Amino acid sequence: MKTKRFFSVFLLVVLVMGLWSAPSAAADGTDAPVLPEDPDIQCKAALLVDANTGLPLYAKNEHQELYPASLTKIMTALLTLEAVDAGQLSMDQMLTASAAALSGLDADGSSADIQVGETMSVENLLYCMLVVSANEACDILAEAVAGSVDGFVDRMNEKAAELGCENTHFVNPNGLHDSQHYTSAWDMYLITKEAMTHPDFMRICDTATYTVPATNLSDARTLHTTNYLIGAWWSRGYLNSDAHGIKTGSTSDAGHCLVSSATRGSLSFISVVLGGDRVTLENNEIRTYSFFDTNLLFNWAFDNFTYQTIIEGQREIREVPVSLSRIDHVLAVTAEDVEVLMPKALQPEHLEQRVTLSQETVEAPVQAGQKLGTLELVYDGTVYASVDLLAANDVDADRLLTFWRDVRLFFAKTSVRVVLILLAVLIAALLVWKLLFSRRRYRYGRSVSRSRRSNYRGRRR
Repeated sequence: MKTKRFFSVFLLVVLVMGLWSAPSAAADGTDAPVLPEDPDIQCKAALLVDANTGLPLYAKNEHQELYPASLTKIMTALLTLEAVDAGQLSMDQMLTASAAALSGLDADGSSADIQVGETMSVENLLYCMLVVSANEACDILAEAVAGSVDGFVDRMNEKAAELGCENTHFVNPNGLHDSQHYTSAWDMYLITKEAMTHPDFMRICDTATYTVPATNLSDARTLHTTNYLIGAWWSRGYLNSDAHGIKTGSTSDAGHCLVSSATRGSLSFISVVLGGDRVTLENNEIRTYSFFDTNLLFNWAFDNFTYQTIIEGQREIREVPVSLSRIDHVLAVTAEDVEVLMPKALQPEHLEQRVTLSQETVEAPVQAGQKLGTLELVYDGTVYASVDLLAANDVDADRLLTFWRDVRLFFAKTSVRVVLILLAVLIAALLVWKLLFSRRRYRYGRSVSRSRRSNYRGRRR
């Protein structure tokens, strides 16, 4: 008997454990989606953003202050291109390298071998800066834009603040190491996004090989990009046909850094990685994690995400109560179609709808298209989209209900209440005074006259 009872309990425990370990289901009865796991990123900081919507897909230490090395040159290019747009410079304008611009640079730093007195166009200086990361090209352009390198650095910091960068401070236009020269992955994304609005920026930094024409002091020179994602035979296995630009950076203090973009079909991403190592693996492969992690991020995004229409425009969401009208409600509908980038495994039916109304009850009159609130589409704590909720139709106000509402509001005012209280007190005081005065006249007026008449002792004639 004990043995049978033991086996019964054992089978019950096995059954319960089986149910406990069974895959969970979504609230609507469908199987819960299996979302992609985050990529194993080795760089100190990393960020991957949907270029079309600005939605971050992956972030690691994105606000941590780190050294940017030559990623700094993205800001230098941005200010130069703004000067071109403003008419201060032109792309074919010739600039002469000054001794001041070439002084104080690290002899081991990146260079295009530009010499003092050499003349080169703004466009070719941008190629030197963005393709081979020439430090001297930065200072030549800085002097042309702001009159001095120091003045240009001030503009760099002003522009960073204007773009909303909260963890960035520049000391020079080239990125040579300084303890007070730092940024974050998020700030670099903000700067890059702005630079990408200039067509010449992406045209230049997406160039693998460029030949600078002969100058007054040099024969023609061929530049090969430092970006292995868009290079050729020198790319050491990192070549990515989807990648476009943007800029590399490396110093012993900063590690290996890279800002890049990639497009495949309708998908487009911007990535930033900071503080990557270069290591030798057991098979003697030399791995540079700025390139390796960037490819990992791009492939992860392309393989696991897609655009989906998760809700249609004019879809009825709920009835919103209406006051001051004979009609007691108005329909709230979505303002527009909502298409967002989501994991492929996640479907619209998996999303929770969260409604936030501007008012729990809206007062008439209500106009069609009037905003009533917002709808958020959420899964597992992540808000994938937010769309306005609008009134589907007009709702007229009732005059009588509106009149009584106005009366109530009038008498609810503090000033009106104070006046009414003062009037009530004054009326009460007048009534008390009149009552007391009337009694006094009765007692000391009419009663006295009777006494005098009754006690008169004069002679009658």
